[in-house]
Amino acid sequence: MTAETPAPEVSGYSSPKRGILLLLKRRPDSSLADVARELGISKVAALGHVQKLESDGLVVRSYQSGRVGRPRVLFRLAPGATSLFPQGYAEMSLSALEFIERRLGRTAVAELLNQRANEVADRHRARLASGALTHRVGELAQIRTEGGYMAEVASHPRGSIGLVEHNCPILAIAGRFPEACETERRMFESLLRANVQVSHRVVAGDPVCRFLVREKRGLP
Repeated sequence: MTAETPAPEVSGYSSPKRGILLLLKRRPDSSLADVARELGISKVAALGHVQKLESDGLVVRSYQSGRVGRPRVLFRLAPGATSLFPQGYAEMSLSALEFIERRLGRTAVAELLNQRANEVADRHRARLASGALTHRVGELAQIRTEGGYMAEVASHPRGSIGLVEHNCPILAIAGRFPEACETERRMFESLLRANVQVSHRVVAGDPVCRFLVREKRGLP
């Protein structure tokens, strides 16, 4: 667990259990050995923490068959664990956007989302004003993590930089108003002064949101 990553809002759970939840949020289908290594504890101790989370309905296990020996046991978050991670007042925001849509129409919703994105971009623009594109993407990942998105720079195809977000605080909004996703992509392009494409979306059923960032041709 890094200092920049918000811990799940789970009262009554120990630091190791919160660490397991964060690990499985970032890396679904981790083995018991992965959990033990991440926490720096024995596999026996890790199993005790995992079993408690399983009994509470926050973690589920699956089995991966190998060529020889017993199937490998893997762990991931249960669907009910999603609410443990930052949601950014999504329900209240969704209700407000639906109210605006009923009164003023869908165009007004898009205008509000764009206005909000511009405000966020203006607040952070100075942090991404200089440096190479790799540095700017790393700084954007930090900004997004501060907002609850659990973002990181990831491996990427040649010629691009990957930005991966493991949590979507606006998932409820994006499911109802897909314009929110496109608004964020355009905000990234503005902040990074680069081309940004989306290859994966949590709202589409993917485990993460993944963006591919490339230099704009002709930039000074």
